Amino acid sequence: MQIIVNAEPREIRADTLEAALDELGFTSPAIATALNGAFVSRAKRVDTRLTAGDRLEVLSPMQGG
Repeated sequence: MQIIVNAEPREIRADTLEAALDELGFTSPAIATALNGAFVSRAKRVDTRLTAGDRLEVLSPMQGG
């Protein structure tokens, strides 16, 4: 199915948020996720189902000064 990941169309096979993150290579535990504009906690990713056209935002902490 096709979803939008960080404003880019992506084709995935996964049907849950957790599986999609693995498939897309987002393996760091230090990321934040939002699906269709709503924050999804790490604990809820395994149960959060995806559907075609969903908009996923994945944010990781930035270092710098």
